[in-house]
Amino acid sequence: MIATTPSAADVLEFASTDVPCADEPDLWFSEHPTELESAKRQCLTCPLAQKCLEGAISRREPWGVWGGQIVVDGIIRRRKNRRGRPRLTEFAA
Repeated sequence: MIATTPSAADVLEFASTDVPCADEPDLWFSEHPTELESAKRQCLTCPLAQKCLEGAISRREPWGVWGGQIVVDGIIRRRKNRRGRPRLTEFAA
């Protein structure tokens, strides 16, 4: 997949629409899973959520919340793992 940049029309649409990520963009790229979940919830009211997600996947965005989903290397992930080694309890069953 080849990375693309947003079209001028997409940029204008984003700039002229009231989107939740415009006020606090760092939340959408947080290292804290609870903050990422908050960003995902805020995307539920965004009129551009689907277009945002499609753009992130086509551009293979390295990470962040896009269109209400956590995206890592252009792939939707259920959740973002914390940094470092996983806890033993994550493997115990």
